[in-house]
Amino acid sequence: MKKNSFGLRGLTLSALATALLSALPAWAVDPFTLRDIRVEGLQRVEPGTVFASLPFRIGDQYSDDKGTTAIRSLFGLGLFSDVRLQINGDVLVVIVEERPTVADVSFSGVKEFEADVLKKALRDIGLADGRPFDKALADRAEQELKRQYINRSMYAAQVVTTVTPGERNRVNLNFSVVEGDVAKIREIRIVGNRAFSESTLRNLFDLDTGGWLSWYTKSDRYSRAKLNADIETLRSYYLTRGYLEFRIDSTQVAIAPDKESMSITLNITEGDRYVVKSVALEGEYLGREEEFKSLVTLRAGEAYNAEDEASTVKAFTDFFGAFGYAFAQVEPTRDIDRVNKQVSFVLRAQPARRVYVRRINVEGNNRTRDEVIRREFRQLESAWYDSDRIRLSRDRVDRLGFFTSVEVDTQPVPGTPDQVDMTVTVAEKPTGNLTLGAGYSQAEKLSIIAGIRQENVFGSGNYLGVDVNTSDYNRQIVVSTVDPYFTADGISRSFDAYYRTTRPYTEQGGDYRLVTPGMSIKFGIPFTEQDTVFFGIGVEQTKIEPGNGLPLAYQQYSDTFGASSTSLPLTVGWSRDGRDSALVPTQGRLQRFNTELGVGGDTRYLKASYQFQQYIPLNKQYTLAFNGELGYGKGLGGRAYPLFKNFYGGGLGSVRGFDQGTLGPVSPITSGVQAGELVNIGGNRSIALSAEFIAPFPGAGNDRTLRMFGFVDVGNVYGENDTRANARDLRASVGVGLSWISPVGPLRFAIANPIRKFPGDRIQKFQFQIGTSF
Repeated sequence: MKKNSFGLRGLTLSALATALLSALPAWAVDPFTLRDIRVEGLQRVEPGTVFASLPFRIGDQYSDDKGTTAIRSLFGLGLFSDVRLQINGDVLVVIVEERPTVADVSFSGVKEFEADVLKKALRDIGLADGRPFDKALADRAEQELKRQYINRSMYAAQVVTTVTPGERNRVNLNFSVVEGDVAKIREIRIVGNRAFSESTLRNLFDLDTGGWLSWYTKSDRYSRAKLNADIETLRSYYLTRGYLEFRIDSTQVAIAPDKESMSITLNITEGDRYVVKSVALEGEYLGREEEFKSLVTLRAGEAYNAEDEASTVKAFTDFFGAFGYAFAQVEPTRDIDRVNKQVSFVLRAQPARRVYVRRINVEGNNRTRDEVIRREFRQLESAWYDSDRIRLSRDRVDRLGFFTSVEVDTQPVPGTPDQVDMTVTVAEKPTGNLTLGAGYSQAEKLSIIAGIRQENVFGSGNYLGVDVNTSDYNRQIVVSTVDPYFTADGISRSFDAYYRTTRPYTEQGGDYRLVTPGMSIKFGIPFTEQDTVFFGIGVEQTKIEPGNGLPLAYQQYSDTFGASSTSLPLTVGWSRDGRDSALVPTQGRLQRFNTELGVGGDTRYLKASYQFQQYIPLNKQYTLAFNGELGYGKGLGGRAYPLFKNFYGGGLGSVRGFDQGTLGPVSPITSGVQAGELVNIGGNRSIALSAEFIAPFPGAGNDRTLRMFGFVDVGNVYGENDTRANARDLRASVGVGLSWISPVGPLRFAIANPIRKFPGDRIQKFQFQIGTSF
């Protein structure tokens, strides 16, 4: 009877082959037919897992080569610490020793991270509850935990692993962490600069040596990613100012022995400053050389600018793409004259071949219908490839707001050199929104906000929402629905039904109200890709409900025209938003124009408003901003302009330093303990002009979420009895403010000093507004 056994304990796969070759002569057996296969030593692993890894079955011929393969396969599973094969006659016994299984992973001494974050990091390297465990895996886990702390600039963190055996060959792991302090940047040095001061260059960086706001910005925590970004910012600063041969020779990051501070040194070579001598075009330009020349932003006689070079190449490539040349190549070559410090450019172009778009595929839209995406496309199938239309199409899909990412990929069609296929890949995001929020301002007091919205109902691209907003002065409930493609040409249609109660801003209080239920329908017509004109019509009723604090003007209007007024407002509007950000803009322009015309019912009036914003970036840190708003209202058909359509001025959003809504005409109170006191009722004409100088908050570095600003405000509100809107009546103020995009939403504070005021004006030097959904 044959009886032999061989196996491997504790060998790594890399040493397996060598060990087997040296051991096989002593273990060799003659080939035989397997009558049976048994497995011993299993505790949690299913026998089927072992049998599936064996290269033979009962009835197969067994040989030493197959035995070697079997051991290698079983070790490859990563489930066993020992594998042996024992032969008893024509029976093969597979004896295994399972690796321990992780029963639980715990942490002690961890303050910087949530336990779930660390468990996920360990799971990514293969260590988690229920998985096999070995010492090598524990070592990897320690290194991964240290890496997580290094990413937070905590270089002094120490990790000790404790393995506690449990029942049924299971182990409990505990990682004891001594975190230490965060390593702070003690010094940043730039060596080799001559043209610009070291302080000027350091101010370009997001990393710094810390300030009193570093607890918020964390700008003094070292990060390799942030340092790389700062290095690129430094490189761009030189390359856009003529230093063509600028280079960074070395980057040195030195950590102190206590691992709680570090210094960064950048060694640079500026090189000479070069001026552009000439720019020439070579190659094939489709007979449109003059049009291409107009796209060149490099100018002879001006300092070399890398951004101009890159933008010129991109403009050329895009212009070729607009004519269907998807694979055009534009290569700039430089001829550097180091004696005269000049550089000549030659732009060589090879348009290659013109191509068509054969097919456009859409992927990733599991919920959104294909047509919702395709109707935004301006590039059509079977049409010339047009890079401008493709870029516009991608932007239009992205602006839908239904996707976290939108990517457009172009692939040549195999065997057809003049055709390409396009694939639009989207990643959907939840478009339903259930909100419950609160806000507070000095004017509105406490307001409660609640709403339920679905921006992509059943994947159709339509919007449906219900919003409730309440404050001390304005309360409303609005039900809205929008069909952005009411027609195939992209005309949108929206319905609104609302119920509002308002009263003018007043300190005296009172229980009178203006109640306005109504509904409207509006259409939006896209005249160009950037301009949309809106028009609509509605029906609403406004009722003056008398009570304490009712101004005389409202009482007289009620006596003359009735306490209840029904109107049919026709609205026409236009908007164009070219700002780089709606939340924290630094450049671009916003324009809005809206008119409301009372064409039926008990009122006849015209109400128009226009807003203009312009943001001018002075550099990376400083921005100059201008805002202007004009309002005009007039009664039509011999009827008075309705008081409840008045404009209000003063406070945030108007002329800061004056109490909210207190500029313009006043009226005495008719009843109550405050009878005879004057309250503001607004007017039918308004003007508000503002200029702001926006800068980083001291100590916040280049953080755009925390900014300070200085401002000048000018404006006023005029009534129908003011025959002339005299500039001498304008109020003005100057001041400083703070804006913060906080975790709970936008906060805005302002301290203003009126520099042009009149007796009776209500002054409020400190004003703020806080609130958003949470």
